[in-house]
Amino acid sequence: MILLDTCALIRIVNNDPVLPAALAAVQGAIRAGRLYLSSISAWEIGTLASRGRLKLEIPAELYVSRAFSRAGVQIAVLTPEIAVRSCCLPGSPPSDPADRLLIATAMVMGLKLMTRDRRILDYGAQGYLPVLAC
Repeated sequence: MILLDTCALIRIVNNDPVLPAALAAVQGAIRAGRLYLSSISAWEIGTLASRGRLKLEIPAELYVSRAFSRAGVQIAVLTPEIAVRSCCLPGSPPSDPADRLLIATAMVMGLKLMTRDRRILDYGAQGYLPVLAC
């Protein structure tokens, strides 16, 4: 069971190169119907696109809709428990609110978080969260 952070989601959707182990994990999660995407990633994609920091060939709404409706993908819903947990993460978590929400989502739902974000990978190395580099 894997939760993609936003950068991993974009890389997978755009067919950008990812580490072979990460690609195999994503393919396995899709086959099992256990690949999770967070609404936070939809918000981040919309924000990046609207600010010109993410160039998309199609409108952000369509890009997100296609990504979230793929077979084998589940939506990780932002619950009050996740929102509160993101405010009181143990150790030295990243300061970015979106990263904190993704981390809390993975923790609450018992998911491994796939990312390229060094701050999240370092947080995973602290032992609080299973992470997978992509």
